Amino acid sequence: MKHWLWLSLFVLALDQATKWSILALMKPFEPVEVLPHINLTLMFNEGAAFSFLSTAGGWQRWLFSGLALVVSLVLVGWLLRLKPHEKVQAAGLALLIGGAVGNLIDRVLLGHVIDFIQVYIPVIPLAIFNPWPAFNVADSAITLGVAALFWIFLVDDLRQGRASRNATP
Repeated sequence: MKHWLWLSLFVLALDQATKWSILALMKPFEPVEVLPHINLTLMFNEGAAFSFLSTAGGWQRWLFSGLALVVSLVLVGWLLRLKPHEKVQAAGLALLIGGAVGNLIDRVLLGHVIDFIQVYIPVIPLAIFNPWPAFNVADSAITLGVAALFWIFLVDDLRQGRASRNATP
């Protein structure tokens, strides 16, 4: 299933192109409204999701980089072992790989991940999160990849449950 790695490369290229474009065009922390409740805001995340461990002193850069590298290699191994009919699972893994490598490149080269997409919910005051969290193309691909894998495993569990109920005398 190595032909699915094209999707990983596409995600990686799109992620890096958007990050470097935003970096060149925007000033940090100055939101630009694109649509209601959607801003472009250049931000830098030295931690993990929602800036987890962002103030840890620098060691987290290498922890998250190493983790992303190991996970990416495991996911590539998993992807290469899939059967041709496992297309949704392959797409999910490819999205995860592309997203993980996109954020890994930022961490290694810059020491932080470039985030720029803010989607906020108007009923939650912006003051709760200061600043409101942002994400990027890599984060979106990771989220879609996890959702695809969750869906495929949920469907498999439902099928196996139905099959075992039908097989019982």
